[in-house]
Amino acid sequence: MFSTVEMSRLTMAGPSNNLDEVLRLCANLGNVHIKPYSGDVDGITVGRPHPDADEVSAMLAKVRSAISTLNSTNKQGPISAKEVAQSLESFSEKIDSITETIAKKADATAEISKLQERVEILTKIAPLGIPLELMTEISAIDVYLGETSKAGKANQVFGELRTRVELHSSSNIIAVACKGKDAAEVQMAMQELGAKSIQIPSGEGKPADLLKDAQKEIAEYESTIQTCESKMSAWNNQNGRMLLAVQEHLERESDILTGHTLCATSAHAFAMEAWVPSSDADEVRSILSKVSSHLTVEEFKEDHGHGHDDDHHHDTDYPPVEYDTIAATKHATMLTSLVGRPKYGSVDPTSMLAFTFPIFYGLILGDAGYGLVIMLLALLLKSKIGHDPFGKVASRILMNMGIATFIVGVLTAEAFGFVIEKWDAFVWLYEPMYENTKYILADTVFVEWFGLSHTYLPFHRASGALTDYILLSIYLGCAHLLFGFIIGFYNVFKAHGPVAAFFEKGSWILILIGGSAHVLRFLTDGDYGTFEFSVWSGMVMVGVVCLIYGLAVYEKFGWLGGAIMGPIETFGLLANTLSYLRIMAVGVAGVKIAEIGNEMGFHSMADAISSADYLSAVLFFFIWIGVQVFALALGLLSPSIHAIRLHFVEWMGKFYDGSGEEFSPLGGRPLHVEGHTS
Repeated sequence: MFSTVEMSRLTMAGPSNNLDEVLRLCANLGNVHIKPYSGDVDGITVGRPHPDADEVSAMLAKVRSAISTLNSTNKQGPISAKEVAQSLESFSEKIDSITETIAKKADATAEISKLQERVEILTKIAPLGIPLELMTEISAIDVYLGETSKAGKANQVFGELRTRVELHSSSNIIAVACKGKDAAEVQMAMQELGAKSIQIPSGEGKPADLLKDAQKEIAEYESTIQTCESKMSAWNNQNGRMLLAVQEHLERESDILTGHTLCATSAHAFAMEAWVPSSDADEVRSILSKVSSHLTVEEFKEDHGHGHDDDHHHDTDYPPVEYDTIAATKHATMLTSLVGRPKYGSVDPTSMLAFTFPIFYGLILGDAGYGLVIMLLALLLKSKIGHDPFGKVASRILMNMGIATFIVGVLTAEAFGFVIEKWDAFVWLYEPMYENTKYILADTVFVEWFGLSHTYLPFHRASGALTDYILLSIYLGCAHLLFGFIIGFYNVFKAHGPVAAFFEKGSWILILIGGSAHVLRFLTDGDYGTFEFSVWSGMVMVGVVCLIYGLAVYEKFGWLGGAIMGPIETFGLLANTLSYLRIMAVGVAGVKIAEIGNEMGFHSMADAISSADYLSAVLFFFIWIGVQVFALALGLLSPSIHAIRLHFVEWMGKFYDGSGEEFSPLGGRPLHVEGHTS
């Protein structure tokens, strides 16, 4: 749950004529990640693809092109591999047919684009009534065509030159015909008028007639496009599901037929290195041993060192990373992968991220009304693209965000910016909530130590509980960062031992705990001085000294660099902690935006209705709805960004190494095809 799948190294060799069968067996197993051969050994070369690979690649390119154009979907689930294989030959003809239709539509679209440019020019020059051949086919004269807002001043600008040229104008279009010797003067006059040159179109006849012809051609091409789109839609409805299955089948075949390029080969033998999940090692060994002359499967064990200067630390060939999360948190792998997969052997934060991300989001937005809307949006998203893996995961994440927002909104008694605590419909909820929580923490050490006064529900963030909202944001940040440093301590301890872990991460833990406690005591104890020595301030000083040592020795900064960077990075930790104030700041900003919208829109609308000013009431209603839509859009975007930043930058920056390579088994993972056996 908090680690990735354990991997074992597979090493095998055998006769070269067995390689095709080996690759197909690996694809059938679905759990063999082949490590590409580097090709740096004399006499041993990278294998060549199977001769059939080109044919498969060509068809695969057609299929991918068709899918990208048709936007095919599969809502019925996977198709059996046997059915896909049987239909492949006849389906090839269907692919060629739809490819021709797609190409025909593309050609028609391109022609329309060209014709629209022609129509635009012809529309401008049609009022001149000058046949195109007079402007393009008389070699003895030059013709200049321009568009200008000063066409009415043409006679004045051309002056005496007017008697030596032929000038026609209509609206803002000017056409000038002249002999070659007058061309320079004409160009200067056109420039003075600010005329933008127009490219004279090809053809013969009057522009008005040619314009009609072009418009007729556009109508014909548009009809062709409609026909093609109708055929494409009908074809996609009938064959889209199979098209996706064929793509997956061909991608698998392409992997198998080009898998030779991942292996080392000689004239008579092949060798291959790969990674397999340790839990599948026995199955892999049993199947592949039948087609190899040498095969070993050994579980990966990292040589543990005691510092970053160990050579093996840089040279270790780490296995690829496969997530090992439970079904309830698997959707969060999409979030983790945004910053790269975790380094093999380190803690995988996915399961924690699945819970803390929506909680942080909910703490920022915290509105029951918006939470309900977000849940409805998640259901809508699932209904539209829930059949797609990305859509399924995205809708799940959005639903969790909505649930967290709704729960926090109930606890804060906020819905669409309204405080609903005293509404008649909710008195049954909030009166018992207040009575049961008002004195539960009163006069306790918790309140005295942490300086909280509003320890009861409902928790009004932007009014009575604002101070506590600020403090809770900081406390949450301290706890979150501490958890991150503890994970980092474990990762370094596992990789380099306890000494390196203490100086690299333990020093930060001392600084964070000591500094937080020192500041908290200063805020809650009036007799406690800012620079007064205590066990907490002593802990900070020890932590800084340890940090300097860690930077100097383990991070190779040197003693001078460590002495300079240690205190600087300590202040960086303060910035990290204060960054969690964005939970409060963005949350309160959202509340105030919704409140302003309610004041400007809803309450003004109610006042207008009470005074029978129904026209103003309608106006205020649209203002209210507009602000609510804006607040919801901002609530979807801004809290997401800040919640992600607090995790990716502030928290994961304390322990996360996203250098892991994705586990990619040969043949890919089945989605639209099931039952590959051969």
